[in-house]
Amino acid sequence: MSELNRAELNGKGALVTGSTSGIGWAIARALAQAGADVLLNGFGDPGEIEARRAGLQQETGVRVHYDGADMSNGDDIARLMDEAAGAFGPIDIVVNNAGIQHVAPIEAFPAEQWDRIIAINLSSAFHTIRAALPIMRERGWGRIVNVASTHGLVASKNKSAYVAAKHGIVGLTKTVALEAAEDGITANAICPGFVRTELVDRQIAAMAAERGRETDEVAHEFVSEKHPNGRFVKPEEVGALAVFLCSDAAASITGAVMPMDGGWIAQ
Repeated sequence: MSELNRAELNGKGALVTGSTSGIGWAIARALAQAGADVLLNGFGDPGEIEARRAGLQQETGVRVHYDGADMSNGDDIARLMDEAAGAFGPIDIVVNNAGIQHVAPIEAFPAEQWDRIIAINLSSAFHTIRAALPIMRERGWGRIVNVASTHGLVASKNKSAYVAAKHGIVGLTKTVALEAAEDGITANAICPGFVRTELVDRQIAAMAAERGRETDEVAHEFVSEKHPNGRFVKPEEVGALAVFLCSDAAASITGAVMPMDGGWIAQ
């Protein structure tokens, strides 16, 4: 990361939901490396989260805080936004990444799982944006980055709630972009395909063990089924795009829906 790029986000405060691991962690780390103070959010082992938080703060020299707000709870999100303002001052960057998944045919899909997925994957973004927009408007600057999915653009069987929520995130992004277009605020959505996170690594390892095959072979078959380029998206690539969308160079990019899927939806 060049010093010029670091200076771009110096003094900015960023909230990244669902950022204690995976894509969210990669985005939070990239923003911190670019000079932004970062508020982490998510679930996990408290000791591991604190080690990551402290390590990122030491590595980058920015302020890194953590809040374990439940993103399915609107009141908890309101408290989180107040805490964010107290930690850094007004939040300049909101990255809505929190998400969960459940796979089942619609007729067997538990209603409580539908409600929870919609709450965390979609409604949480409404709550964070609703709280952040007035502050961003006062300052005349803001960046909203919503992590959708290729499933915000296309569907797969047995993922009704996830696909509905991610399509909703795409629509929410476009609406916010239009409403804030004259206020120095941008809103964009990143739509990753299969990303090589720790969770995906564990899933592939389990598949390989079950089939008695090499992990790399199973991984290539898994990703190639959807990605014509035959490779996973790296979390760091998503982080780099998020940093770019938060930079002044992206000031004219708003309402954009950006696939990072190895050519999945080009087929």
